[in-house]
Amino acid sequence: MRILMLAQFYPPILGGIEQHVSSLGAALAARGHQVSVATLWHPGQREFEMDGAVAVYRVHGFVQRFARLYTTERKHSPPFPDPQAMLALRHIIAQVQPEIVHAHNWIVHSFLPLKQWSRAKLVVTLHDCGLACVQMRMMYRDTELCAGPVLSKCLRCSVYHYGAIKGAVTLLGNWVMSGVERSLVDMFLPVSRAVAEANQLTGTGLPFLVVPNFVPDDVAVVQDQADPRLAQIPQDGFILQVGDLALDKGIGVLLDAYAGLASPPPLVVIGRRLADSPTSFLPNVTVVEGWPHALVMQAWQRSLFGAVPSMCLDASPTVTLEAMASGRPIVGSCIGGIVDQVVDGETGLLVPPGDVAALRQAMARLIADPALRARMGEAARRKVVEFQSSAVVSKIEQAYQSL
Repeated sequence: MRILMLAQFYPPILGGIEQHVSSLGAALAARGHQVSVATLWHPGQREFEMDGAVAVYRVHGFVQRFARLYTTERKHSPPFPDPQAMLALRHIIAQVQPEIVHAHNWIVHSFLPLKQWSRAKLVVTLHDCGLACVQMRMMYRDTELCAGPVLSKCLRCSVYHYGAIKGAVTLLGNWVMSGVERSLVDMFLPVSRAVAEANQLTGTGLPFLVVPNFVPDDVAVVQDQADPRLAQIPQDGFILQVGDLALDKGIGVLLDAYAGLASPPPLVVIGRRLADSPTSFLPNVTVVEGWPHALVMQAWQRSLFGAVPSMCLDASPTVTLEAMASGRPIVGSCIGGIVDQVVDGETGLLVPPGDVAALRQAMARLIADPALRARMGEAARRKVVEFQSSAVVSKIEQAYQSL
């Protein structure tokens, strides 16, 4: 099949969705499909290049020109069709002639006006709650889990999150385009049951199939063990968290729980600093930024166990799967897609989100019991087979074929 994937960002920009799109494209190409990716251009990137067998097109967006609209270096797609991006996608579609367009986030809005013209079937992977939630995480005003969308409440939350004008425009755009999306998408692929429910797919008759995030079968094979950057972290025997240093990812809860441990091993945090990131850390905490995926995997194999203490509805975190593939148990929040990945008491320990005492107790239990860590780590290695490329990509392929 001829497949065109749409994603706001693509490597060398790193993140869970970016890694997913890159891995999926490579896996589909290896199975004989013709795969292209259209993504947003960022300074210093080529407008076209081949990533192995995958053709990568980087398109310019009109809204991206207004740098003051963005609070980070990542210039996201707007919640409505971007005219310049739409014209660029039309040119790529005319060239590629895809049978399947597979979108992964708000860049789909610039494709929706082209859907009927393209004659392609549209598949959308829902990596978050963006179909129902304007800030995608189901967190009301960044402080508490949201029970569901209500216009007045969403407006207050959007204004709090984005500011008055940008918040109102973003909310209106997303509400309108979500309705269009629901009418035009041929198949939704939420990455967990929690994501399907949060985006209000269940019980609606809309076509959807839960397909989790995945990791390559050989993801735990380490390379370049002599990289000098590895000297930034301890040789081994540390607790590891990977991901943005954001409050909704639980960094504050983790630091509070860690601070109360008696003589703990080192804590290593790998991820981006954001506006709400902590500004000071205990001496035994190491924070590193900008590491490539290969180094992250080496860090997992040096660690004792992983921490995924998310406060938000974490859809299907890839970092959990990478830890499991490395034979490391997880201490995580019983929320979102984490509950699909971690079997409490078998492959790790699950605690209520935001519960500092429960998180501290779970970490202390694993620190004190090497045999338990080893047993859970081996169970995690067996469990992650369900989330490897060979198992999951076939489900995506079958979804394509059904259309």
